[in-house]
Amino acid sequence: MDHTLAFLREGYGFIGARCDAFGTDMFQTRIMLRRVTCLRGEEAARMFYGGGCFTRRSAMPPTVLRLLQDKGSVQMLDGAAHRHRKALFIDLLMGSMAEQDFLDLFEAEWVTAMEGWSRQPQIVLLDEVNLVLTRAACRWAGVPLTGRSAERMCRDLSAMIEYAGHVGPRMLAAMARRRSAERFVRSVLEQQRIEGSADSPVARIALFRDPDGQLLSLNAATVELLNVLRPIVAIGRYVMFSALALHDRPDWREALQGAGDKLYDSFAEEVRRLYPFFPVIGGISRCGFDWRGHRFSKGDWVLLDLYGTNHDPRRFPEPMVFDPDRVLTWQDQGFDFVPQGGGRIAESHRCPGEQLTVAIIRSATRLLVERMDYAVPPQDLAIPLNRMPAGPKSGMILSRVAGKQV
Repeated sequence: MDHTLAFLREGYGFIGARCDAFGTDMFQTRIMLRRVTCLRGEEAARMFYGGGCFTRRSAMPPTVLRLLQDKGSVQMLDGAAHRHRKALFIDLLMGSMAEQDFLDLFEAEWVTAMEGWSRQPQIVLLDEVNLVLTRAACRWAGVPLTGRSAERMCRDLSAMIEYAGHVGPRMLAAMARRRSAERFVRSVLEQQRIEGSADSPVARIALFRDPDGQLLSLNAATVELLNVLRPIVAIGRYVMFSALALHDRPDWREALQGAGDKLYDSFAEEVRRLYPFFPVIGGISRCGFDWRGHRFSKGDWVLLDLYGTNHDPRRFPEPMVFDPDRVLTWQDQGFDFVPQGGGRIAESHRCPGEQLTVAIIRSATRLLVERMDYAVPPQDLAIPLNRMPAGPKSGMILSRVAGKQV
């Protein structure tokens, strides 16, 4: 039986519901007529990330791959080639000054935008934060928006995120927006190679050399620069969820007022655990091996349930309850808390952006709590889990926005 329609209908809950029904953390089915083994839980994540047994190549539908990562990206590499290129992203996103440099720009863009928000009867927070993040990301990365408005760049990057899980006209429109962004980013990189050395992320990517000493092709450099900009804009969804958590739990708004970074970080990490971000991650077995009585053959397709692992009641009692006192942290991450993947950054984890993600959520939450007054008008704030990526259909509407005196 093929479960493609069931997967699309159930979304984030597809794997977990069947694991619960079967009393197991592993089952086989077919999706898009292709046999797949579905997994969830800490031990499954440890096997998936920790053994070097899986590659990401051919593990996602082509349209999803094209919009979110693309061929030739660091995520598609394995072994030494992956580690060499990942080191560039670790240095860009986790360097000693990267976090503070970005937050300075992000907070300045937020305060500027807030002046405009205060003159409007209401705003859609997701749309506005995506624009703030686009402006900050381009300034930080050294991408001049000459000849292209920040609004257009934001629409291009947002479309790649919003419609990667769709089929039909919206997905095709998102592909067209990606091609438009690629042409612009490629021209920026070409100009940077003419100008020569500099220390911005754009320059670092433009002049980066693979292990053989060759510059990245312009196509590969374009992909990797978009793989810096687009994930930063994707953090806007977490900011929206933070506002939703503050609305649902006003006691935490009071607790955070005037608090230090540690408590804000705990709030941000619980936002990443509870609210839906990546539903699953795919892999293709690189070799044959046995695990828990199941034989994986070379070429087998696997889907690891990230959402279900983050809501596993064996690890997180009352998993649907928002509780920052769980004290989770990306800095000591194993395989039970996997909002953006599992394992340590320097070892098996493939997403070096978690430090910046948590920092942006922390900063945005503090701005919402300590720098803004606003109302949340009546709206449907339900989060349908059959839409990927998930979120309230309203995008979180705020009204009567006003700045607080600092």
